[in-house]
Amino acid sequence: MMSDTSQPTIRIGNGAGFWGDNLDAPVALVKSGEIDVLTLEYLAELTLAILAHQRSKDPGAGYVNDFPELLERIAQEMISQGDLRIVTNAGGLNPRACARRCGAILDHANLGHIPVAMMDGDDVLPRLATWSAEGVDLSHMETGQPIASVLDRFVSANAYLGARPIAEAMGQGGKVVITGRVADASLTLGPAAAHFGWDWDDLPRLAGASVAGHLIECGAQVTGGLWSGWDDVADPAGIGYPIATVAADGSSTIKKPEGSGGLVTVANVAEQLVYEIDDPSCYRTPDVDVDLTTVELIQDGEDRVRVRGATGRGPSGKLKVAAVYRDGWTASGMVAVVGRNAEDKARAAGRLVLERVKRAGFDLADSLVECLGANDVAPGVVPLLHAPYEVVLRISVRDPRRVAVERFCREIAPLITAGPPGIAGYASGRPSARPAFAYWAALIDASLVSPRLDVRTAAEWANVEARP
Repeated sequence: MMSDTSQPTIRIGNGAGFWGDNLDAPVALVKSGEIDVLTLEYLAELTLAILAHQRSKDPGAGYVNDFPELLERIAQEMISQGDLRIVTNAGGLNPRACARRCGAILDHANLGHIPVAMMDGDDVLPRLATWSAEGVDLSHMETGQPIASVLDRFVSANAYLGARPIAEAMGQGGKVVITGRVADASLTLGPAAAHFGWDWDDLPRLAGASVAGHLIECGAQVTGGLWSGWDDVADPAGIGYPIATVAADGSSTIKKPEGSGGLVTVANVAEQLVYEIDDPSCYRTPDVDVDLTTVELIQDGEDRVRVRGATGRGPSGKLKVAAVYRDGWTASGMVAVVGRNAEDKARAAGRLVLERVKRAGFDLADSLVECLGANDVAPGVVPLLHAPYEVVLRISVRDPRRVAVERFCREIAPLITAGPPGIAGYASGRPSARPAFAYWAALIDASLVSPRLDVRTAAEWANVEARP
Protein backbone atom coordinates (compact mmCIF):
# COMPACT_ATOMS: atom_id res chain seq x y z
CA MET A 1 0.00 0.00 0.00
CA MET A 2 1.35 3.41 -0.94
CA SER A 3 1.33 5.92 1.92
CA ASP A 4 2.36 9.54 2.38
CA THR A 5 2.88 10.01 6.09
CA SER A 6 4.85 13.20 5.39
CA GLN A 7 1.44 14.84 5.08
CA PRO A 8 -0.02 14.89 8.62
CA THR A 9 -3.63 14.90 7.41
CA ILE A 10 -5.73 14.04 4.39
CA ARG A 11 -8.67 16.27 3.42
CA ILE A 12 -11.62 14.31 2.05
CA GLY A 13 -14.68 16.15 0.76
CA ASN A 14 -17.97 14.48 -0.17
CA GLY A 15 -19.89 16.10 -3.02
CA ALA A 16 -22.92 13.78 -3.26
CA GLY A 17 -25.06 12.01 -0.70
CA PHE A 18 -27.28 10.28 -3.27
CA TRP A 19 -27.92 10.18 -6.99
CA GLY A 20 -29.86 13.36 -7.69
CA ASP A 21 -27.98 15.51 -5.17
CA ASN A 22 -26.84 19.05 -5.97
CA LEU A 23 -24.94 18.93 -9.27
CA ASP A 24 -22.84 21.99 -8.42
CA ALA A 25 -21.72 20.81 -4.96
CA PRO A 26 -18.78 18.62 -6.11
CA VAL A 27 -17.65 21.33 -8.52
CA ALA A 28 -17.60 23.85 -5.67
CA LEU A 29 -15.62 21.47 -3.46
CA VAL A 30 -13.01 20.93 -6.15
CA LYS A 31 -12.74 24.61 -7.00
CA SER A 32 -12.32 25.52 -3.32
CA GLY A 33 -8.87 23.95 -3.42
CA GLU A 34 -9.45 22.67 0.10
CA ILE A 35 -9.59 18.92 -0.58
CA ASP A 36 -7.16 16.16 -1.50
CA VAL A 37 -9.85 13.59 -2.29
CA LEU A 38 -13.36 14.06 -3.68
CA THR A 39 -15.81 11.31 -2.77
CA LEU A 40 -19.24 10.86 -4.33
CA GLU A 41 -21.74 8.55 -2.62
CA TYR A 42 -24.50 7.95 -5.16
CA LEU A 43 -26.02 4.60 -4.27
CA ALA A 44 -29.06 3.71 -2.18
CA GLU A 45 -31.43 0.77 -2.32
CA LEU A 46 -33.84 2.77 -4.50
CA THR A 47 -30.94 3.74 -6.77
CA LEU A 48 -30.08 0.10 -7.34
CA ALA A 49 -33.66 -0.53 -8.43
CA ILE A 50 -33.48 2.35 -10.91
CA LEU A 51 -30.14 1.14 -12.28
CA ALA A 52 -31.47 -2.40 -12.57
CA HIS A 53 -34.40 -1.12 -14.63
CA GLN A 54 -32.04 0.82 -16.90
CA ARG A 55 -29.75 -2.17 -17.35
CA SER A 56 -32.73 -4.37 -18.24
CA LYS A 57 -33.36 -2.11 -21.24
CA ASP A 58 -29.69 -1.52 -22.15
CA PRO A 59 -26.92 -3.93 -21.07
CA GLY A 60 -24.42 -1.05 -21.40
CA ALA A 61 -26.28 1.03 -18.82
CA GLY A 62 -26.56 0.53 -15.07
CA TYR A 63 -24.16 3.18 -13.78
CA VAL A 64 -24.71 6.72 -12.51
CA ASN A 65 -24.48 8.85 -15.64
CA ASP A 66 -24.16 12.08 -13.62
CA PHE A 67 -20.56 11.15 -12.80
CA PRO A 68 -19.05 11.17 -16.32
CA GLU A 69 -20.80 14.51 -16.87
CA LEU A 70 -19.17 15.81 -13.67
CA LEU A 71 -15.73 14.75 -14.94
CA GLU A 72 -16.27 16.91 -18.02
CA ARG A 73 -16.99 19.90 -15.77
CA ILE A 74 -13.93 19.48 -13.53
CA ALA A 75 -11.39 18.19 -16.05
CA GLN A 76 -9.44 21.46 -16.12
CA GLU A 77 -9.36 21.57 -12.32
CA MET A 78 -7.96 18.03 -12.35
CA ILE A 79 -5.14 19.29 -14.55
CA SER A 80 -4.37 22.30 -12.38
CA GLN A 81 -4.74 20.28 -9.15
CA GLY A 82 -2.58 17.37 -10.18
CA ASP A 83 -2.77 15.61 -6.81
CA LEU A 84 -6.58 15.57 -6.66
CA ARG A 85 -8.08 12.10 -6.44
CA ILE A 86 -11.69 10.97 -6.85
CA VAL A 87 -13.41 7.97 -5.27
CA THR A 88 -17.00 7.09 -6.12
CA ASN A 89 -19.48 4.23 -6.22
CA ALA A 90 -20.93 5.65 -9.45
CA GLY A 91 -20.14 2.33 -11.13
CA GLY A 92 -23.40 1.04 -9.70
CA LEU A 93 -24.32 -2.21 -11.44
CA ASN A 94 -21.86 -1.69 -14.31
CA PRO A 95 -18.50 -0.27 -13.11
CA ARG A 96 -16.72 -1.46 -16.25
CA ALA A 97 -18.99 0.54 -18.57
CA CYS A 98 -18.67 3.56 -16.31
CA ALA A 99 -14.85 3.32 -16.36
CA ARG A 100 -14.89 2.99 -20.14
CA ARG A 101 -16.99 6.14 -20.60
CA CYS A 102 -14.99 8.09 -18.02
CA GLY A 103 -11.76 7.02 -19.68
CA ALA A 104 -12.96 8.45 -22.99
CA ILE A 105 -13.92 11.75 -21.34
CA LEU A 106 -10.60 12.08 -19.54
CA ASP A 107 -8.64 11.11 -22.65
CA HIS A 108 -10.46 13.79 -24.65
CA ALA A 109 -9.55 16.32 -21.92
CA ASN A 110 -5.81 15.53 -22.27
CA LEU A 111 -5.89 13.39 -19.13
CA GLY A 112 -5.46 10.07 -20.88
CA HIS A 113 -2.33 9.34 -18.88
CA ILE A 114 -3.96 9.27 -15.43
CA PRO A 115 -4.63 5.89 -13.81
CA VAL A 116 -8.31 4.97 -13.47
CA ALA A 117 -9.20 2.09 -11.18
CA MET A 118 -12.35 0.00 -11.56
CA MET A 119 -13.48 -2.22 -8.71
CA ASP A 120 -16.20 -4.85 -9.03
CA GLY A 121 -16.93 -8.30 -7.65
CA ASP A 122 -19.86 -7.05 -5.62
CA ASP A 123 -22.41 -8.26 -8.19
CA VAL A 124 -23.60 -11.61 -6.86
CA LEU A 125 -26.79 -11.90 -8.94
CA PRO A 126 -25.48 -14.82 -11.06
CA ARG A 127 -24.66 -16.76 -7.88
CA LEU A 128 -27.94 -16.53 -5.97
CA ALA A 129 -29.48 -19.68 -7.44
CA THR A 130 -26.31 -21.71 -6.88
CA TRP A 131 -25.91 -20.48 -3.34
CA SER A 132 -29.54 -21.25 -2.57
CA ALA A 133 -29.15 -24.77 -3.96
CA GLU A 134 -26.01 -25.25 -1.86
CA GLY A 135 -27.84 -24.25 1.29
CA VAL A 136 -26.42 -20.78 1.78
CA ASP A 137 -28.80 -18.87 4.06
CA LEU A 138 -30.21 -16.02 1.98
CA SER A 139 -33.33 -15.43 4.04
CA HIS A 140 -34.51 -11.85 4.47
CA MET A 141 -32.48 -10.38 7.32
CA GLU A 142 -35.49 -8.55 8.80
CA THR A 143 -38.45 -10.83 8.13
CA GLY A 144 -36.77 -14.24 7.95
CA GLN A 145 -38.66 -15.01 4.73
CA PRO A 146 -36.91 -17.71 2.66
CA ILE A 147 -35.63 -16.57 -0.70
CA ALA A 148 -37.14 -19.43 -2.72
CA SER A 149 -40.44 -17.64 -3.30
CA VAL A 150 -38.80 -14.78 -5.23
CA LEU A 151 -35.58 -16.37 -6.48
CA ASP A 152 -36.60 -16.28 -10.14
CA ARG A 153 -37.47 -12.56 -10.07
CA PHE A 154 -34.22 -10.86 -9.04
CA VAL A 155 -32.76 -8.18 -11.29
CA SER A 156 -29.80 -7.17 -9.10
CA ALA A 157 -27.96 -8.42 -6.03
CA ASN A 158 -24.89 -6.69 -4.69
CA ALA A 159 -22.71 -7.30 -1.64
CA TYR A 160 -21.50 -4.28 0.32
CA LEU A 161 -17.72 -4.43 -0.08
CA GLY A 162 -15.23 -2.64 2.14
CA ALA A 163 -12.36 -0.18 1.90
CA ARG A 164 -9.41 -2.49 1.24
CA PRO A 165 -9.71 -2.61 -2.57
CA ILE A 166 -10.13 1.18 -2.64
CA ALA A 167 -6.94 1.59 -0.62
CA GLU A 168 -5.17 -0.89 -2.91
CA ALA A 169 -6.34 1.01 -5.98
CA MET A 170 -4.97 4.26 -4.60
CA GLY A 171 -1.78 2.48 -3.63
CA GLN A 172 -1.41 1.54 -7.29
CA GLY A 173 -1.68 5.20 -8.25
CA GLY A 174 -5.39 5.36 -9.03
CA LYS A 175 -6.45 8.98 -9.45
CA VAL A 176 -10.05 8.08 -10.21
CA VAL A 177 -11.47 5.04 -8.40
CA ILE A 178 -14.84 3.75 -9.61
CA THR A 179 -16.58 1.08 -7.56
CA GLY A 180 -19.84 -0.79 -7.48
CA ARG A 181 -21.60 -1.31 -4.15
CA VAL A 182 -19.36 -0.54 -1.20
CA ALA A 183 -20.26 0.44 2.34
CA ASP A 184 -20.77 4.21 2.46
CA ALA A 185 -18.04 4.88 5.03
CA SER A 186 -15.53 2.87 2.99
CA LEU A 187 -15.30 5.69 0.44
CA THR A 188 -13.53 7.73 3.13
CA LEU A 189 -11.73 4.96 4.98
CA GLY A 190 -10.06 3.68 1.81
CA PRO A 191 -8.23 6.93 0.95
CA ALA A 192 -7.28 7.51 4.61
CA ALA A 193 -5.90 3.98 5.03
CA ALA A 194 -3.90 4.32 1.80
CA HIS A 195 -2.57 7.74 2.76
CA PHE A 196 -1.33 6.70 6.20
CA GLY A 197 -0.50 3.07 5.44
CA TRP A 198 -2.66 1.73 8.26
CA ASP A 199 -2.79 -1.97 8.96
CA TRP A 200 -6.23 -3.56 8.71
CA ASP A 201 -6.11 -4.64 12.35
CA ASP A 202 -5.45 -1.09 13.57
CA LEU A 203 -9.00 -0.87 14.83
CA PRO A 204 -9.00 2.55 16.56
CA ARG A 205 -7.75 4.28 13.41
CA LEU A 206 -10.08 2.34 11.14
CA ALA A 207 -12.97 3.17 13.44
CA GLY A 208 -12.06 6.87 13.52
CA ALA A 209 -11.89 7.24 9.75
CA SER A 210 -15.11 5.22 9.39
CA VAL A 211 -16.84 7.72 11.68
CA ALA A 212 -15.55 10.54 9.48
CA GLY A 213 -16.91 8.69 6.45
CA HIS A 214 -20.28 8.16 8.10
CA LEU A 215 -20.50 11.85 8.99
CA ILE A 216 -19.86 13.12 5.46
CA GLU A 217 -21.51 10.31 3.45
CA CYS A 218 -24.87 12.14 3.24
CA GLY A 219 -23.40 15.37 1.95
CA ALA A 220 -25.00 18.53 3.29
CA GLN A 221 -26.85 16.72 6.09
CA VAL A 222 -23.79 17.39 8.26
CA THR A 223 -23.38 21.01 7.16
CA GLY A 224 -26.87 22.31 7.92
CA GLY A 225 -29.14 20.29 5.67
CA LEU A 226 -32.09 18.61 7.42
CA TRP A 227 -31.01 20.41 10.58
CA SER A 228 -33.81 20.85 13.11
CA GLY A 229 -32.66 24.47 13.53
CA TRP A 230 -33.03 25.05 9.80
CA ASP A 231 -34.01 28.72 10.22
CA ASP A 232 -30.57 29.44 11.72
CA VAL A 233 -28.70 28.11 8.69
CA ALA A 234 -26.88 30.88 6.80
CA ASP A 235 -27.33 31.01 3.02
CA PRO A 236 -28.99 27.59 2.61
CA ALA A 237 -29.10 28.12 -1.16
CA GLY A 238 -25.29 28.14 -1.14
CA ILE A 239 -24.82 25.43 1.45
CA GLY A 240 -21.30 24.03 1.52
CA TYR A 241 -20.71 20.29 1.35
CA PRO A 242 -18.56 18.63 4.00
CA ILE A 243 -14.83 18.18 4.29
CA ALA A 244 -13.34 15.71 6.76
CA THR A 245 -9.71 16.41 7.60
CA VAL A 246 -8.50 13.04 8.85
CA ALA A 247 -5.39 12.81 11.02
CA ALA A 248 -2.92 9.94 11.37
CA ASP A 249 -4.57 8.75 14.60
CA GLY A 250 -7.96 8.44 12.89
CA SER A 251 -9.47 11.54 14.48
CA SER A 252 -10.95 14.14 12.17
CA THR A 253 -12.27 17.65 11.85
CA ILE A 254 -15.52 18.29 10.00
CA LYS A 255 -15.88 21.61 8.17
CA LYS A 256 -17.23 23.17 4.99
CA PRO A 257 -15.49 25.30 2.35
CA GLU A 258 -14.62 28.85 3.36
CA GLY A 259 -17.36 31.34 2.47
CA SER A 260 -20.00 28.71 1.77
CA GLY A 261 -23.45 28.59 3.37
CA GLY A 262 -24.64 26.20 6.04
CA LEU A 263 -23.22 25.54 9.47
CA VAL A 264 -21.15 22.94 11.31
CA THR A 265 -21.84 22.65 15.03
CA VAL A 266 -21.62 19.92 17.63
CA ALA A 267 -25.41 19.73 17.62
CA ASN A 268 -25.97 19.12 13.92
CA VAL A 269 -22.91 16.87 13.62
CA ALA A 270 -24.33 14.80 16.48
CA GLU A 271 -27.61 14.44 14.57
CA GLN A 272 -25.75 13.01 11.60
CA LEU A 273 -23.64 10.76 13.84
CA VAL A 274 -26.72 8.76 14.86
CA TYR A 275 -28.45 8.99 11.48
CA GLU A 276 -29.56 5.56 10.21
CA ILE A 277 -27.95 3.85 13.19
CA ASP A 278 -29.60 0.85 14.84
CA ASP A 279 -27.14 0.09 17.66
CA PRO A 280 -24.77 3.03 18.38
CA SER A 281 -22.40 0.68 20.17
CA CYS A 282 -22.05 -1.51 17.07
CA TYR A 283 -22.11 0.33 13.75
CA ARG A 284 -21.19 -2.54 11.43
CA THR A 285 -19.03 -2.09 8.34
CA PRO A 286 -17.08 -4.65 6.29
CA ASP A 287 -13.84 -3.28 7.79
CA VAL A 288 -14.58 -2.63 11.47
CA ASP A 289 -17.48 -2.64 13.92
CA VAL A 290 -17.50 0.90 15.30
CA ASP A 291 -18.59 1.90 18.80
CA LEU A 292 -20.10 5.35 18.37
CA THR A 293 -20.83 5.72 22.09
CA THR A 294 -17.19 6.59 22.76
CA VAL A 295 -17.03 9.38 20.15
CA GLU A 296 -16.39 12.90 21.44
CA LEU A 297 -17.46 16.01 19.48
CA ILE A 298 -15.72 19.31 20.20
CA GLN A 299 -16.46 22.73 18.70
CA ASP A 300 -13.08 23.82 17.34
CA GLY A 301 -13.93 27.27 16.02
CA GLU A 302 -16.64 28.57 13.76
CA ASP A 303 -18.02 25.81 11.50
CA ARG A 304 -15.41 23.31 12.67
CA VAL A 305 -16.06 20.24 14.83
CA ARG A 306 -13.36 17.86 16.03
CA VAL A 307 -14.28 14.19 16.16
CA ARG A 308 -12.21 11.84 18.31
CA GLY A 309 -12.37 8.84 20.59
CA ALA A 310 -13.92 6.28 18.24
CA THR A 311 -13.27 2.68 19.20
CA GLY A 312 -13.87 -0.49 17.27
CA ARG A 313 -13.91 -4.25 17.16
CA GLY A 314 -13.01 -6.62 14.39
CA PRO A 315 -15.59 -6.97 11.60
CA SER A 316 -18.28 -9.63 11.88
CA GLY A 317 -17.15 -11.59 8.84
CA LYS A 318 -20.55 -11.03 7.27
CA LEU A 319 -21.48 -8.86 4.31
CA LYS A 320 -24.86 -7.37 3.60
CA VAL A 321 -26.41 -8.19 0.24
CA ALA A 322 -28.81 -5.63 -1.21
CA ALA A 323 -31.01 -7.24 -3.83
CA VAL A 324 -33.90 -6.02 -5.96
CA TYR A 325 -36.61 -8.21 -7.52
CA ARG A 326 -39.56 -7.62 -9.83
CA ASP A 327 -42.80 -7.26 -7.95
CA GLY A 328 -45.42 -6.60 -10.61
CA TRP A 329 -46.60 -3.16 -11.73
CA THR A 330 -47.39 0.06 -9.93
CA ALA A 331 -48.80 3.55 -10.49
CA SER A 332 -49.81 6.62 -8.49
CA GLY A 333 -52.28 9.36 -9.36
CA MET A 334 -52.99 12.71 -7.68
CA VAL A 335 -55.71 15.34 -7.78
CA ALA A 336 -56.34 18.42 -5.66
CA VAL A 337 -59.59 18.61 -3.67
CA VAL A 338 -60.87 21.90 -2.19
CA GLY A 339 -63.83 23.25 -0.25
CA ARG A 340 -65.78 22.19 2.80
CA ASN A 341 -65.22 18.61 3.89
CA ALA A 342 -62.23 18.40 1.55
CA GLU A 343 -60.76 15.40 3.36
CA ASP A 344 -64.03 13.45 3.36
CA LYS A 345 -64.55 14.16 -0.33
CA ALA A 346 -61.00 13.11 -1.17
CA ARG A 347 -61.24 9.83 0.69
CA ALA A 348 -64.59 9.11 -0.93
CA ALA A 349 -63.04 9.82 -4.33
CA GLY A 350 -60.24 7.38 -3.58
CA ARG A 351 -62.69 4.65 -2.65
CA LEU A 352 -64.69 5.44 -5.77
CA VAL A 353 -61.69 4.95 -8.06
CA LEU A 354 -60.79 1.60 -6.51
CA GLU A 355 -64.41 0.42 -6.69
CA ARG A 356 -64.61 1.30 -10.39
CA VAL A 357 -61.43 -0.68 -11.04
CA LYS A 358 -62.93 -3.63 -9.15
CA ARG A 359 -66.18 -3.45 -11.13
CA ALA A 360 -64.07 -3.52 -14.29
CA GLY A 361 -62.86 -6.94 -13.18
CA PHE A 362 -59.65 -6.15 -11.36
CA ASP A 363 -59.24 -6.72 -7.63
CA LEU A 364 -55.91 -4.99 -7.08
CA ALA A 365 -53.31 -6.69 -4.90
CA ASP A 366 -52.31 -3.52 -3.03
CA SER A 367 -53.72 -0.02 -2.83
CA LEU A 368 -53.20 3.07 -0.68
CA VAL A 369 -55.37 6.18 -0.48
CA GLU A 370 -53.72 9.24 1.12
CA CYS A 371 -54.88 12.79 1.82
CA LEU A 372 -51.83 15.03 1.81
CA GLY A 373 -52.62 17.91 4.09
CA ALA A 374 -54.70 15.79 6.47
CA ASN A 375 -51.87 14.17 8.45
CA ASP A 376 -51.41 11.17 6.17
CA VAL A 377 -47.69 11.80 5.64
CA ALA A 378 -46.98 11.49 9.37
CA PRO A 379 -50.16 10.00 10.84
CA GLY A 380 -50.67 10.33 14.57
CA VAL A 381 -47.69 12.61 15.17
CA VAL A 382 -49.59 15.89 15.56
CA PRO A 383 -53.36 16.09 16.02
CA LEU A 384 -55.32 17.81 13.26
CA LEU A 385 -56.90 20.85 14.96
CA HIS A 386 -59.02 22.05 12.05
CA ALA A 387 -60.60 20.31 9.09
CA PRO A 388 -58.48 21.18 6.05
CA TYR A 389 -60.06 23.27 3.30
CA GLU A 390 -57.82 21.72 0.68
CA VAL A 391 -55.93 18.45 0.33
CA VAL A 392 -54.16 16.49 -2.37
CA LEU A 393 -55.58 13.05 -2.97
CA ARG A 394 -52.92 10.48 -3.85
CA ILE A 395 -53.92 6.95 -4.83
CA SER A 396 -51.20 4.30 -5.30
CA VAL A 397 -51.64 0.72 -6.45
CA ARG A 398 -49.58 -2.38 -7.18
CA ASP A 399 -50.58 -5.61 -8.88
CA PRO A 400 -48.87 -8.48 -10.71
CA ARG A 401 -50.98 -7.70 -13.80
CA ARG A 402 -50.02 -4.73 -15.93
CA VAL A 403 -53.51 -4.56 -17.43
CA ALA A 404 -55.01 -4.12 -13.96
CA VAL A 405 -52.72 -1.20 -13.15
CA GLU A 406 -53.35 0.37 -16.55
CA ARG A 407 -57.09 0.24 -15.91
CA PHE A 408 -56.52 2.07 -12.62
CA CYS A 409 -54.58 4.77 -14.50
CA ARG A 410 -57.67 5.47 -16.62
CA GLU A 411 -59.98 5.95 -13.64
CA ILE A 412 -58.41 9.14 -12.23
CA ALA A 413 -59.59 11.58 -14.91
CA PRO A 414 -63.30 10.70 -14.61
CA LEU A 415 -63.25 12.13 -11.09
CA ILE A 416 -63.31 15.62 -12.63
CA THR A 417 -66.97 15.28 -13.66
CA ALA A 418 -68.05 12.01 -12.03
CA GLY A 419 -66.69 12.43 -8.52
CA PRO A 420 -67.48 14.57 -5.47
CA PRO A 421 -67.55 18.37 -5.91
CA GLY A 422 -64.31 20.26 -5.34
CA ILE A 423 -62.00 18.26 -7.60
CA ALA A 424 -59.86 21.21 -8.61
CA GLY A 425 -57.96 19.66 -11.49
CA TYR A 426 -54.93 17.52 -11.98
CA ALA A 427 -52.05 17.60 -9.55
CA SER A 428 -50.46 15.30 -12.11
CA GLY A 429 -51.46 14.05 -15.54
CA ARG A 430 -52.78 10.58 -16.23
CA PRO A 431 -50.41 8.19 -14.45
CA SER A 432 -48.59 5.43 -16.27
CA ALA A 433 -48.02 1.86 -15.20
CA ARG A 434 -44.39 1.20 -14.40
CA PRO A 435 -42.49 -1.84 -13.14
CA ALA A 436 -42.62 -2.35 -9.40
CA PHE A 437 -39.48 -3.47 -7.62
CA ALA A 438 -39.07 -4.78 -4.09
CA TYR A 439 -36.03 -4.85 -1.85
CA TRP A 440 -34.39 -7.91 -0.35
CA ALA A 441 -31.62 -7.75 2.25
CA ALA A 442 -29.58 -10.73 3.42
CA LEU A 443 -26.29 -11.48 5.20
CA ILE A 444 -23.64 -13.78 3.75
CA ASP A 445 -20.17 -14.89 4.75
CA ALA A 446 -17.55 -12.45 3.48
CA SER A 447 -15.52 -15.41 2.19
CA LEU A 448 -18.11 -15.94 -0.54
CA VAL A 449 -17.23 -12.67 -2.30
CA SER A 450 -13.92 -11.63 -3.87
CA PRO A 451 -13.43 -8.00 -4.98
CA ARG A 452 -11.73 -7.49 -8.35
CA LEU A 453 -9.54 -4.52 -9.17
CA ASP A 454 -8.53 -3.32 -12.64
CA VAL A 455 -6.21 -0.30 -12.94
CA ARG A 456 -5.48 1.19 -16.38
CA THR A 457 -4.80 4.60 -17.84
CA ALA A 458 -7.80 6.62 -18.93
CA ALA A 459 -6.70 6.21 -22.55
CA GLU A 460 -6.58 2.42 -22.13
CA TRP A 461 -10.06 2.42 -20.61
CA ALA A 462 -11.33 4.49 -23.53
CA ASN A 463 -10.34 1.67 -25.86
CA VAL A 464 -11.63 -1.24 -23.79
CA GLU A 465 -14.08 -3.27 -25.81
CA ALA A 466 -17.69 -2.74 -24.75
CA ARG A 467 -19.49 -5.79 -23.47
CA PRO A 468 -22.74 -6.52 -21.62
